[in-house]
Amino acid sequence: MKNSSIQKIIPFLWFNNQAEDAVLFYRDVFPNSSTLFLNKWSEDSSFPSDKVHSVAFKLEDLLFCGFDAGPAFQFNPAISFFINCETEQEVEYYWNRLSESGEVLMPLDSYPFSAQYAWVADKFGISWQIILGEEAQQHKIFPSLLFVGDQVGKARQAMELYTSLFDNSEVRTIFPYGPGAAPNEPDHLAFGDFTLEGQLFVAMDSGLDHDFTFSEAISLYVNCEDQEEIDGYWDGFTKDGSESMCGWLKDPFGVSWQIVPRFLWDAFVAGDPIPIFRMMDALLEMRKLDAGILKAAYEGKNLES
Repeated sequence: MKNSSIQKIIPFLWFNNQAEDAVLFYRDVFPNSSTLFLNKWSEDSSFPSDKVHSVAFKLEDLLFCGFDAGPAFQFNPAISFFINCETEQEVEYYWNRLSESGEVLMPLDSYPFSAQYAWVADKFGISWQIILGEEAQQHKIFPSLLFVGDQVGKARQAMELYTSLFDNSEVRTIFPYGPGAAPNEPDHLAFGDFTLEGQLFVAMDSGLDHDFTFSEAISLYVNCEDQEEIDGYWDGFTKDGSESMCGWLKDPFGVSWQIVPRFLWDAFVAGDPIPIFRMMDALLEMRKLDAGILKAAYEGKNLES
């Protein structure tokens, strides 16, 4: 089942029990899309059998994961997704589809940075920045991190940390606001982009008075090849960040990451419920994940025997 070309960093979506409906909606909106797997809890588990415990779907060139986990965290614009469009007709198509029953954050219009641009939250609350690109880009859809509140002014620092931790990574564009952009400081980033493992990300600061910030609603799921890689990312992010449970952590800027052995992905692709549930029971007891223990649980082995 192993696919060596699997995306290294995957946006992970915490749905309020709407994962299946959301995937069907996005599959309908995006012409080039597919579902890789969708696994629900069995009737023998302690969780509702109609809820999704793991789903992966691809929209254009970006892979997403998610699950049903209730209303604890709500999607907000701190993490959004750019859609790079080649024509005005394409911009209008995504604008019409994604704004329907959603919320307009910035109306479809001409702006200094693009002839056509809009920022919308769809009916599930996920934010999309729809932009007419000057030219076709290698990356059709890519995540954007917005640093606000206590984190404003830290976009550049975050890019430097992230590119130091991941291979095949670089800061590409730095575009500060410059003088006269209050409430933003001149050296804060109006726009920056960077790559991690060849994947494109955007970072921006905003000094406006926003009522949101980063949360677990959207995390970044990192597929790790071995325990050494798990340890390296975990230590790098939690040095000035904080640990959570089940492989989750928050970096120094409040962005949530999941540091996960690649084996879990292969198990979810296989979709065999009984070994998955054994593995998940073991996972629920951990902070940093132990790949060996998880694999043993999946295989029904006792490491002490």
